[in-house]
Amino acid sequence: MRYFKFIIALFSFSLFSCHGQTAGKPEKLDAKAFSEKIKSGEAIQLLDVRTPEEFNEQHIDGATNINWNGSGFEQKVAQFDKTKPMYVYCLSGGRSRQASIKLSEMGYQNVYELDGGIMKWNAAGMAKASTKTVGMTLNDYNKLLISDKKVLIDFYAEWCAPCKKMAPYLAKMSTELADKVTIIKIDADKNKTLLEELKISGLPTLLLYENNKLLWKNEGFISEEELTKKL
Repeated sequence: MRYFKFIIALFSFSLFSCHGQTAGKPEKLDAKAFSEKIKSGEAIQLLDVRTPEEFNEQHIDGATNINWNGSGFEQKVAQFDKTKPMYVYCLSGGRSRQASIKLSEMGYQNVYELDGGIMKWNAAGMAKASTKTVGMTLNDYNKLLISDKKVLIDFYAEWCAPCKKMAPYLAKMSTELADKVTIIKIDADKNKTLLEELKISGLPTLLLYENNKLLWKNEGFISEEELTKKL
C-alpha cells in the first residue's frame, strides 16, 4: 500500500514539474508581432543581450543592455520584475535564445524573444532610417561580382557558431576551386548598411553569382558535401 502511494506521489510530482516547465517556455515573435507588443502602451521590460559596442551602434528604443556573454548576467537582470513580461533580442537570435531560456529557468513568467534578432527587425523595415553608411556600399559590392568565374559571397560574423564550423572547408574550397569559383567573405558586423540593402536577415548567408546574376542563396549552416554540389 505504501509503495502504491509512493508511485502516485512520484507521478503527481513529475506531472506538476513538467507542466511548470512548459508554462515558462519562452515564446518567439516575428518582428511585426514583437514591435506591436513593445508599442502596446504598457510598461515593458525590453532587454538587449548584445555587447555594449553593438548596442551603441543600434538598438530598439527603451531597451536595457545586459551582455549575455559578459559577467554577472543573472545578478544584473535581477532589476527586472519576474511577474511582468520580458522582451529579449540580440543580433540574429542565438544569444537571445540562450538568455530567454535562462530567464525562464530563473522564474520570469512570460518571456518573449525577437525571432531572428535585429537582423530580422531591420529586414522587416522596423529600424529608423539612417543616412550613415556602415561598411561597403552596394556599388562596392556589385564591383566584387564582376568576374569570369562564379562568385560565392559568404556573409559571416566572428561570434556566429555555424560560420566558424563552415570556415575550414570554405577556406579549402577557396584554394581547390580557385579556377572555377571566387569565394569572398564579408563580415556582417562591419557592413551593416549592405546587409540592410540586400535584406540579409540571418547568418551565415551564402550567395552564389554568375555573370552578375544570383544563382542560389542559402541562409544558415550547410554541409561541405551539399555546398560542393552547389558549386
